Amino acid sequence: MEVKRWSFLVSGRVQGVYYRASTETRALELGLTGYTRNLPDGQVEIVAEGTEDRLAQLKTWCHDGPPAAQVDSVEVSEQVATGEFNGFGIRG
Repeated sequence: MEVKRWSFLVSGRVQGVYYRASTETRALELGLTGYTRNLPDGQVEIVAEGTEDRLAQLKTWCHDGPPAAQVDSVEVSEQVATGEFNGFGIRG
């Protein structure tokens, strides 16, 4: 299975609602590696590596997020997988 790297920018009411912690839990359940962090503009950034089907499952989850979140949009871009991550965590 080919490992891919996707970067997500999630907009809406996504900070202060456990979005990052919930993302970490979901990504670990899916066996993905990478990180999630809050951005100064109010968005949440997620960088994840794994198989395309697992990344697609994370993308689907991102549109809903945790119960308190209100997601307006999820932008996804594909990048070159580096294999640099050991697990999945929260930054910043």
